Amino acid sequence: MTSIARDENGSTATAPVDDEVGPLPNTVVVPADEDPVSAAGSELFGGPPGRRALLGVNWWIPARFLAVTVIVVCVLGMLQKLPCYDGGWFRGATTQYTHACYSDIPHLYTWRGFATGLTPYVDMLPQPSPDMQYLEYPVLTGLFMQVAAWLTPGGGSTETREQLFWLINAGMLTVCAVVVVVALTRTHRRRPWDALLFALAPALALNFTINWDLLAVAFCAVAMAYWSGRRAVWAGVFIGLATAAKLYPLLLLGPLLVLCWRAGRWRAFWAATGGAVGAWLLVNLPVMAANWKGWATFYTFSQTRKEDFGSFWLILMQDRGKQLETLNTWIAGLLVLSCLGICWLALSAPRRPRFAQLAFLVVAAFILTNKVYSPQYVLWLIPLAALARPRWRDFLIWQACEVLYFLGVWSYLAFTGDSKQHGIGQDWYHLAIVLHLLGTLYLCYLVVRDILRPELDPVRQDGSDDPSGGVLDHAPDVFVLGQARRLREERTYQDYQLSEDADWLPEQTSLRND
Repeated sequence: MTSIARDENGSTATAPVDDEVGPLPNTVVVPADEDPVSAAGSELFGGPPGRRALLGVNWWIPARFLAVTVIVVCVLGMLQKLPCYDGGWFRGATTQYTHACYSDIPHLYTWRGFATGLTPYVDMLPQPSPDMQYLEYPVLTGLFMQVAAWLTPGGGSTETREQLFWLINAGMLTVCAVVVVVALTRTHRRRPWDALLFALAPALALNFTINWDLLAVAFCAVAMAYWSGRRAVWAGVFIGLATAAKLYPLLLLGPLLVLCWRAGRWRAFWAATGGAVGAWLLVNLPVMAANWKGWATFYTFSQTRKEDFGSFWLILMQDRGKQLETLNTWIAGLLVLSCLGICWLALSAPRRPRFAQLAFLVVAAFILTNKVYSPQYVLWLIPLAALARPRWRDFLIWQACEVLYFLGVWSYLAFTGDSKQHGIGQDWYHLAIVLHLLGTLYLCYLVVRDILRPELDPVRQDGSDDPSGGVLDHAPDVFVLGQARRLREERTYQDYQLSEDADWLPEQTSLRND
């Protein structure tokens, strides 16, 4: 079995699928050569590249082309919010829901005190509640919001300033999207075009200006690019910065732990962990010292929050008609069990999983078991999905489920927020949640299948091992469990058992002949 790749001049070459041989040097995988959906889509632009195509030898290298593409997609996403920008955020009880253009950003400009110049984490909110008296975001997200507020002109009406605040944030988040797509091209250097999955993702256009999640996504993407380049400390630094912008990036240390355990690469793991802890403390300590209660609001609010939109917990609670008092315990237990299962998979798989595969599974487990699923949370998974399972058919199936959920949640809010009840009711909204859950589980299933059957992994079909693995790439196993241990023992036995005609034990040979 072989895989097709192209060198820098566009000529095709075949590489055997063999761990020891690996891919040919100086080659770039072209999706149209190996992905049927990509090949069909390329017909819109003249078909798959020919052998004389000049790929990567002019100014339009993949990173630049992808950066322009993601900017165009982000602009289209901003245009999708135009009905709200023109008044839907400010007039009409459900206009922002019926047009599916809701965003937290303009509302929080006033509600969180940026319009009146309040200092995040130090000054109390204009209208505090017992559960939330200070800004409820991690410190780097708060800094991002503050920078946008500083850039927002002070004159004009509140509505105008909220519009400008959203525009400035949209521009800054577009920069984050460019950082993500360029980092993806640096993570899988032989597969830069896989980043097109992120750049053209429908959920990116629809969700990137709902909230500030793309900041943490950008830090995570840079962290994975640094780890791929065997720069463990810097990878850890950006994991720490990402965790200071959103909580989920902390989960990336889990896959690194079990993979470095299996490969015996403890030095790299501790370097990354030290970098993450140091970076997180560096940006959090000043806010802790200024006002501990203000800094802790994000963490206390997350603990006291009840089941909310998008989670299967909401379906259970609405069907039961009452809340679950031990919800946090149930969530923690399910997440721990999921992580233990992923750990066993990582240590017992016949071949060590790729870092991106485990990162996708861990973050997906966090999303699936969480008490809330805001539509923008899909942004956490899109870059990981592009690295873990770069196949357009499967990616688009998942994205279709996410788009349906996006439309479903706003339609449900329109139904419940207006006496005219324009939208979908509770049962249909539950169906939208189920579609989101099934779409994510479908992609998880494919990733697990690729781990258990590495020959089906699109990234490994050209002989690659773990392009995003850094020091883990082609590293031998040191500690394995389950099936991996059995396979290793069988291989060791076969390597060392005596052959029938062994002649290096003459006495035993002569006795056998007698």
